[in-house]
Amino acid sequence: MIEAAMIWNEPNNKSHWDPELDPDWSKFAEHVRLAGTAIRAVNPTLPRVLGGMSPIDPLWVQRMEGHGALDHVDVIAVHGFPLDWNLWTIHQWPEKIAEIEAVTDKPVWVTEVGVGSFGAEEVQVFGMSKTAELLVGRVPRIFWYSLFDLPMEWGATTRHREAEGSSYYRHFYMGLIRADGTPKPALDEYARVAGEMGLMQWFHFEDPRLDSAVEWMRKLGTRKLRTGLSWADSFRPNATDWFDRQMDALAEFDVTLTFCFTPEHLGLAPHHTSPAQEPQRFADFCAWAIERYAPAQSAAAAAE
Repeated sequence: MIEAAMIWNEPNNKSHWDPELDPDWSKFAEHVRLAGTAIRAVNPTLPRVLGGMSPIDPLWVQRMEGHGALDHVDVIAVHGFPLDWNLWTIHQWPEKIAEIEAVTDKPVWVTEVGVGSFGAEEVQVFGMSKTAELLVGRVPRIFWYSLFDLPMEWGATTRHREAEGSSYYRHFYMGLIRADGTPKPALDEYARVAGEMGLMQWFHFEDPRLDSAVEWMRKLGTRKLRTGLSWADSFRPNATDWFDRQMDALAEFDVTLTFCFTPEHLGLAPHHTSPAQEPQRFADFCAWAIERYAPAQSAAAAAE
């Protein structure tokens, strides 16, 4: 079941949206307005989530409101990694949520929170325990990033890669399960709250980890998953077959489905972070995916 549609991922982070091409985020806001309208037209009851901001920034939320984007979403999402990348402590999570609640009356979801094992696996155990203590019951949705470590040979989606030093290499240690398939100590800590804290897991095109992820989530008792469909991937050969396989495999979970990544040939610049030349084409992709995987009649049937 698709329980929500998220419009983009970390749009105020230059690894996912190019601020040089859109310095005031007015182009991004147009993408949100068009996509939000398109999703609502296909499924009027499906919650629309503004792509999780990173860093957490109330001024950016107010900017989005000024551009009219908040009229076309139902939820505001935030991402936080205080033990790995952010310049605040893990104990400040309630304060960070309150900062966003102060500038909007929309619900606030934490659609990515995580602690890596780069420094020590014991740090991740502490981070999982403290995150659950601070956030479970505080916000309606929490998604831990992530189930699997990112394999080193795949590369992380950042702008400067190895030049970022340890900030780059931390991307490969955010999972509860190592790249070789063995569990880390923090997995047991997550299992204690799996019914209350979902998982966030990106699946790469034709990802060989898909079936294993489903098996692990069943074993852990996870009910809620955030993942994505890449607009750029939709132009690959056999893309629809892969999307169908992914969504069919995840059908038993409550999925928040993220739409992002500009195809190189459709951007103002040839990069996945670029605004689209024609933002309506991104909205059309969102509408296509909702029509295929979360049409209005399926939502009504689920409610019955």
